Amino acid sequence: MKKTDCLVLALVILFLAPFFLFDSVYEGYKAWNHANAMSMAFLKFAILATFGEMLGLRIKTGHYWEKGFGIVPRMVVWGVFGMWIAAAMGIFRMGVPAFLDTFTIFDGIGEAMKGDFGGMKLLGAFCISLMMNTSFAPVFMTMHKILDTQIAKHEGRFSSLTTPLPMEAFISSLNWKVQWGFVFKKTIPIFWIPAHTVTFLLPQDMQVLFAALCSVALGLFLSIAAVKSKNAQA
Repeated sequence: MKKTDCLVLALVILFLAPFFLFDSVYEGYKAWNHANAMSMAFLKFAILATFGEMLGLRIKTGHYWEKGFGIVPRMVVWGVFGMWIAAAMGIFRMGVPAFLDTFTIFDGIGEAMKGDFGGMKLLGAFCISLMMNTSFAPVFMTMHKILDTQIAKHEGRFSSLTTPLPMEAFISSLNWKVQWGFVFKKTIPIFWIPAHTVTFLLPQDMQVLFAALCSVALGLFLSIAAVKSKNAQA
């Protein structure tokens, strides 16, 4: 482990420690999160998901940062995505159980999702995760890849956020073999559906935070996908 890795680990511990050591800090977080859900979603994803991409960069290059990486643009993009994800989670969390309750075989899932852990709640959480990850997730993942390409094209400058996206060119240039064969086909059923099943079993005020923590894994997956795409083009 390099000195930089030790420093990053120490910073992570220092950042998280107050939430575990001081009840007032954790209670303050919960109160602010309840009152400002969307702004907190922005902050959670801006910090945690960007950190995940930095970990991915560390795996690829041995460094947490390099010229052109664009930490600030990535934080802004992830923050906006965080609000989008939080909204989607709310829609699927409310909509899927309501839809399932219209079928006799699934009747009671809506009520079960409000209660303690049980078979019906597990089934409901799985169905919510399944619907979200087979409809919303592929669109989100593709849009993230496009914006990642935009940031790289502008060498990490803030202009990447203000310049119109050449959507046709970016979509045509995507390595769909990797996007489908790895990002969609493997990570969604193997990781994201199970991970978000756990997410929707958690108390509602913890769900977006857990999803943001999972986004650290997304940064690692994207780095693997980038390596696969580069190798395929070699």
